Amino acid sequence: MNFDKFFRLISYAAVFCGFLSLWVSGTFGIVGTGLFIAVMILAWNLEGSRWQISDRVGTALIVLALPAFYFGWKFRLIEPFSTAETVVAGVLARMILSLTSIKLLQKKSSRDWIFLYLMSFFEVLLAAGLSISALYLASFLLYLLVMVAAIIAFEIRKTAFEVESKVAGVAGDLPIAGSRKPQSDLKFRKLSLISITLIVFIVALAAPVFFMLPRVGGAGLGSFQNGMSTSTGFSDKVSLGSIGRIQQNDAVVMRVKLDVSPTEAGDLYFRGVALDTFDNKAWSKFKANERVAFEHDERDLIQLDFASGRESLLKQTIYLEPLDTPILFAVPKMIAVHGNFPALYKDGYGAVSFAANNERISYTVASDRSLPSVERLRSDNQGYSTESQNYLQLPPHYDSRIAELAATAVGNARSRYDKAMAIESYLRNSYGYTLEMKSGGDEPLADFLFNIREGHCEYFATAMAVMLRTQGVATRIVNGFHAGEFNATAGLYVVRQRNAHAWVEVYFPKENVWVPFDPTPASSGDEGAATGIIAQAGKYLEALDSIWIQYFVAFDDQEQRSLARTMRTGIADYQSRIGIFWDQAKVMAAEWWTEARGDHGVLASMAAFGYAIAVIFGTIIAIIIGVWSFRRLWNAAIWSRLWSRLVAKENGSIVEFYERMQLILAAKGMVRASHETPLEFALASGIPQAVDLTDKYNRVRFGQKGITPGEADEIELWLSDLENGSKTGEK
Repeated sequence: MNFDKFFRLISYAAVFCGFLSLWVSGTFGIVGTGLFIAVMILAWNLEGSRWQISDRVGTALIVLALPAFYFGWKFRLIEPFSTAETVVAGVLARMILSLTSIKLLQKKSSRDWIFLYLMSFFEVLLAAGLSISALYLASFLLYLLVMVAAIIAFEIRKTAFEVESKVAGVAGDLPIAGSRKPQSDLKFRKLSLISITLIVFIVALAAPVFFMLPRVGGAGLGSFQNGMSTSTGFSDKVSLGSIGRIQQNDAVVMRVKLDVSPTEAGDLYFRGVALDTFDNKAWSKFKANERVAFEHDERDLIQLDFASGRESLLKQTIYLEPLDTPILFAVPKMIAVHGNFPALYKDGYGAVSFAANNERISYTVASDRSLPSVERLRSDNQGYSTESQNYLQLPPHYDSRIAELAATAVGNARSRYDKAMAIESYLRNSYGYTLEMKSGGDEPLADFLFNIREGHCEYFATAMAVMLRTQGVATRIVNGFHAGEFNATAGLYVVRQRNAHAWVEVYFPKENVWVPFDPTPASSGDEGAATGIIAQAGKYLEALDSIWIQYFVAFDDQEQRSLARTMRTGIADYQSRIGIFWDQAKVMAAEWWTEARGDHGVLASMAAFGYAIAVIFGTIIAIIIGVWSFRRLWNAAIWSRLWSRLVAKENGSIVEFYERMQLILAAKGMVRASHETPLEFALASGIPQAVDLTDKYNRVRFGQKGITPGEADEIELWLSDLENGSKTGEK
């Protein structure tokens, strides 16, 4: 492969890496991806042919494309179904790809290649705000590697053209570009400097852009995120059997990071929706439309309730996948939420919802896990109010054996708490767990209790809630998620759809508290868990994905505003300190002036003037000492030694070409005598290249002059001609 072909290949690879970063963000679907790859293949095959677009036509197309995309964005002709936030990113992505396609199909000069490099760089920056995939990190690293190689190849190609132009001007023979291999076009040190500078520039520019760009998820048409929300089955009405279907799916629903260890956290339940009305086949809400809005307070928190004490609070940071429900999940009960929500809505059953946007979201929750003691719950025999009657209602028609079974399970228990404990224990120990949908008929609950005798959590929760209601105990069922798998590598819980769960809450009116009970056999949580080497490898991959989501995807505009607030607070503190110092200085100056003018007597006035004179002299002496120290340090011998070492080393490497010239001439039988100066030796040789090389040597060695890159290339040509026996001006 000649150098020209390599340059084109690595440049096309750099363009493709820019597109790849956008592709992994889900910005382009199959059609967009296919079109751009087809353009790249076509442009590659048209390189150097007469079918390429001329520079004039390419410029005209680019000029026309800019207003076309502007009007497409203005009138929502592009991505009409996207949100206002994502449409801008989508239009920008498509505009950049269109401009890139035009340049690829065009005859390209050096500035056109630079334009393509810049477009790919903008694609990477734009993808930083769009991507929610860990693959973006891999595409970014690949882009760095390929782009550095492309820039170095571009610099080599540019230098080769310059050298060939100079040679053509001297020898009258212009080589064809790419027909000969460049000889020492750039020194290794220059290439390394270009590489390091480029990497630092890309990272330095990408980092602040990453922190400033909002996380908008996908960019509209063709996005991986559209239509990809996870189904939870949790809504205002839930049929028996729906959770069982969810539990057969292993998709990740959320990741939860706690401020305590797994041992301290204990058994975790992430509460979602609560339902109170049962019609033998499904649960629904009696008060379906009852919601109260909560907004941010001065602490930028959304406070939903009040805590019983700070020691009982549990802090959770939750990274929630796109779901088909607007419910926020958290450990009950939720006290305050910090997140990117204009407002939150809480219904009469304690469920908290938000304005769903079909994207990943992150939020931090403080939950109060405290409950009254068992003794207080046992002594709670207060009657239920009329507002609680819907929690006692039973279906108009249900199997009477359910009430008889409940009475048998309760036995001699008298308090609400003991009845709940008795039925919970009875269901756990007397029935089996399965995800198979076996129960059916007009009354699937009766079929579960008296015929099938095994089912999943929703049947157990329904059975306990209905059985307790037959005994006069107010209940409701809760749908959410239980536990999840703790990933020690990432330090968080990974909650999947198979962790979907239903349990029961029992109301104690005197304490005004809902207490959770779980009648489902504990073994149910172990189903579907993978083990072995594959599972261990999966944990590491999951940890990598979780880290990406925590520190990249979850850095949304809420966190950006938090960062901005922190910066503003720091500046304000600095200004406040300066203000305090200035106020103190003014107070001290006023006190000094009061004493100096004699308000406190002659002695105090003399002392004030003496203090002022001492301060003035002390300041002058400090300035003199500071200037003297700086001059001594500046003129210290260590700097001259360091400079001489660096310069001598650099000059030594620069003038090594003269030693190479002497070796070449020595091989031809010409050796400089000890009494000859370098210039005398060069003139005696009669070789123009030797004279030119010696002139450069004297200028660098004794004139303290540097060598430009162009001169370095010229020196290499002279040495090559000298070694081959040719003379400048020979035909």
